[in-house]
Amino acid sequence: MVVLIAASSAYAGYEAVMRFLHPSDVRNVGVLIAAGVIGFLGNEIVAQYRIRTGRRIGSAALIADGLHARTDGFTSLAVVLSAVGAWLGFPLADPIIGLLITIAILFVLRDAAREVYRRLMDAVDPALVDQAEEVIRSTPGVVEVTGVQLRWVGHALRAEARIAVDSDLSLIEAHHLSHQVEHDLVHGVRRLTTATIHAEPSPTTQPQPTTSSATTTNLLSRRPASTQCVLRSCHVGLDAFW
Repeated sequence: MVVLIAASSAYAGYEAVMRFLHPSDVRNVGVLIAAGVIGFLGNEIVAQYRIRTGRRIGSAALIADGLHARTDGFTSLAVVLSAVGAWLGFPLADPIIGLLITIAILFVLRDAAREVYRRLMDAVDPALVDQAEEVIRSTPGVVEVTGVQLRWVGHALRAEARIAVDSDLSLIEAHHLSHQVEHDLVHGVRRLTTATIHAEPSPTTQPQPTTSSATTTNLLSRRPASTQCVLRSCHVGLDAFW
């Protein structure tokens, strides 16, 4: 669709320049005005419907198609304005308005190309990222949000997030909290269908690990017999060396 919009702009500009170089009389002004008005209204209705539907379902292609229909409406509008100018006795109105409509089509082309390029690059509206982060922060049990990433997969959004939780939580409790965050994201962010949540202990609540001789003895007693023999041999050898 972006290529078609570019082609429409190029053709409109070419015809406008040719009208400047080779002026000609405009005939059947009434028919031109009627056809132009009908064409403009029809294309604009179709454009609004496609753009609105494309934004609702997250389809960049449908939005670009709606913008293409809007360029067709601008072309029809150019016919109306040029016909009115010719009817008022200003024959250069046709090429002048043609150039103005060419410029308008170029702006439409810019918007369509930017939308499609952002989708190809997995770009997401920063407002959606902020919304997702706010939803995660509002979930009870989340101490901090350390990272949020959103990306488009077709017409749907997928999220990946890292959260910090209380280090006193058990594995099962952290797992349930991650599922709750996923549930809140899917129901709180539009067009988000799935989320992957990674929970990690919060540095502010993480207890300092301690190692005692009793713990070391307990760990050694759980080692296989062959491993214990190796450790004792090393210990005896070091005592003999010293």
